[in-house]
Amino acid sequence: MSARNATRLAIVAVLIVAVGAFVWFDLGTYLNLGYLKEAQVNSLAYVQDHFWRSALVFFLIYVLVAGLSLPGAAIMTLAGGAVFGLFWGLLFVSFASSLGATAALLMARTLLGDWVQTRFAAQLESVNEGLARDGAFYLFSVRMVPLFPFFVVNVVFGLTRISAGKFYWVSQLGMLPGTFVFVLAGTALARVTSVSDVLSPELIGALTLLGLFPLLARKALPYLKKLKTEPADDLKDD
Repeated sequence: MSARNATRLAIVAVLIVAVGAFVWFDLGTYLNLGYLKEAQVNSLAYVQDHFWRSALVFFLIYVLVAGLSLPGAAIMTLAGGAVFGLFWGLLFVSFASSLGATAALLMARTLLGDWVQTRFAAQLESVNEGLARDGAFYLFSVRMVPLFPFFVVNVVFGLTRISAGKFYWVSQLGMLPGTFVFVLAGTALARVTSVSDVLSPELIGALTLLGLFPLLARKALPYLKKLKTEPADDLKDD
């Protein structure tokens, strides 16, 4: 067995065990808004006494949830704000979500990358060309817009040629506004009755415009440069 196949089998085994444990122990019951509100008071007391231990456990669990694309990342983001406050909650969630997303990208690339690139080479060629030209701007825009599910972006970009390093830092920056919104909402958890309360249509619209701006600016740049040089060219001809 080749090293690559052994790696794939190991990843599949970890995925099966992790998802199986999640279902077997019914961990999803702890990743809902009702349980979070009930546990907030006790969690605050424990975190005050064991801050860094709590932070490490929260960080690792978040990376695991994000990396395995398990449900509950939004609830954990709210929990970060509710338990650790705006500054620390934003710091922990921002890095944990980006690391988890990069882990999901690498797993998708390892398990599916070669097969998908071969089977759908023609369809992915235009995507890969676009990423080669506007990769950072395109990913940044996608990350800024909360219309696209977190795990879908991770898997789709895992099937492209974007480097893991670029994917990480662009995701870190692109997800920051949305993360800030959720963590801030977590600090006022008592007024949040559902995850949908956090993302109002107005907020989605604002984040969508912010997300599209870098890509539109990138597309407009060549035309702006052309307009800037045209007067000089006309003077030269005269």
